[in-house]
Amino acid sequence: MHIEHYAPQALNAVPAEDILVFKTSVNSTAQVNVLRPMLDLVLAGTGEWNFDLEDCDHILRVEAEAQVRERVMALLTGMGHWCEELA
Repeated sequence: MHIEHYAPQALNAVPAEDILVFKTSVNSTAQVNVLRPMLDLVLAGTGEWNFDLEDCDHILRVEAEAQVRERVMALLTGMGHWCEELA
């Protein structure tokens, strides 16, 4: 199941080079729904995110400034999920 969710856009478009891709252990809509408000808060209206639960790696894509990398990873691991950035 492909779940998309986009946080509100900032006034400036996010540069294409700031697309972060994470392999995760998030595997259900219920888990995404728990993470949704926290991911929105981490991005604070400056980017977008979506999960692709149909992908075998349960991909989380984040379009935002690169400095959110550590905050996104800390959020997922703090909530008991495995998370690894893909190159």
